[in-house]
Amino acid sequence: MSAPTLPVLASGPAVPHRLGRGQLAGLAGALAAWVAAYLGLEPAARWLTAAAFGLDPTTHLGSAVAFFVLETPKVLLLLTAVVFVVGIVRSFFTPERTRRILAGRRESAGNVLAALLGVVTPFCSCSAVPLFIGFVTTGVPLGVTFSFLVSAPMVNEVALVLLFSLFGWKVAAVYMATGLAIAMASGWAIGRLRMERHVEPWVYDVKAGAAAATGNPTDWPGRVRYGLDAVRDIVGKVWPYVVGGIAVGAVIHGWVPTNFMASFMGKGAWWAVPLAVAIGIPMYSNAAGIIPIVEALLEKGAALGTVLAFMMAVIGLSLPETIILRKVLRPRLIATFVGVVGVGILIVGYLFNLLF
Repeated sequence: MSAPTLPVLASGPAVPHRLGRGQLAGLAGALAAWVAAYLGLEPAARWLTAAAFGLDPTTHLGSAVAFFVLETPKVLLLLTAVVFVVGIVRSFFTPERTRRILAGRRESAGNVLAALLGVVTPFCSCSAVPLFIGFVTTGVPLGVTFSFLVSAPMVNEVALVLLFSLFGWKVAAVYMATGLAIAMASGWAIGRLRMERHVEPWVYDVKAGAAAATGNPTDWPGRVRYGLDAVRDIVGKVWPYVVGGIAVGAVIHGWVPTNFMASFMGKGAWWAVPLAVAIGIPMYSNAAGIIPIVEALLEKGAALGTVLAFMMAVIGLSLPETIILRKVLRPRLIATFVGVVGVGILIVGYLFNLLF
């Protein structure tokens, strides 16, 4: 008697887990085109300003136009490359995986880990409410959650890469170190205050198991598509802010006198740092939109610490984020969050004005 045979299940075509030759060739061609475009920006900007527009780059208008013509494609090219690469990195992270990493950690270690995860995870202030709910309901301590919420928008990869590209590794390293320090310290301080009772009660009623599948890809062709989708989604949303920020930077670059900016945001004015923070909080922008303004301010003599404090306030302590957080936090906890982070930003501003 022969053994029974198992039925053969029909299956579709195998899904490739590696990039094919055509895909690799396409990526190589795109990289070559990106490099060629980036290297040709400065001569193209000079030609457009002088020959096409007939402007003298030494005049106010010519200087502003030259800045705008050069910086707009430069920042957009850098942004596209960064978002694509980080989109691939982000395909390895999901909100559920991030929650699993943070849940159950000791609070001190959790603050450090949460701040570091904020650099590489795809979240911004618009994700504050669902992230906060997900973290709290899966057992992540309140202070650790705030370390993540401060780090994610403030010390994001776009800010770091653009800062490195435009100002060098020292400024990028300073920004990363101080941003992480603020995120860790503010989360630790809020955790010590034991303010869980100031979270809206309905948050704790949300079931922890409500996390939905994110459908992140697990093969390299899928990860490349994920990166391309990130470019379409993120760059497609932020480019108006980029252009707007560069336009403001161009005005500062062309018309604002150096002596005026140095007196307004220089080291000599003790009130410059708190004023910069106060101006930055009501503003709404992201790293890609604010960095051209930062570049123009530094060129005009503004102090590094004052400019970093302004940038941190705009990105990490914006008014829209606090309005969004009101859905899950009571006013006292929001005020504590703004106060603790604000004090950290002020300390950073004064410290770096003293050191640099």
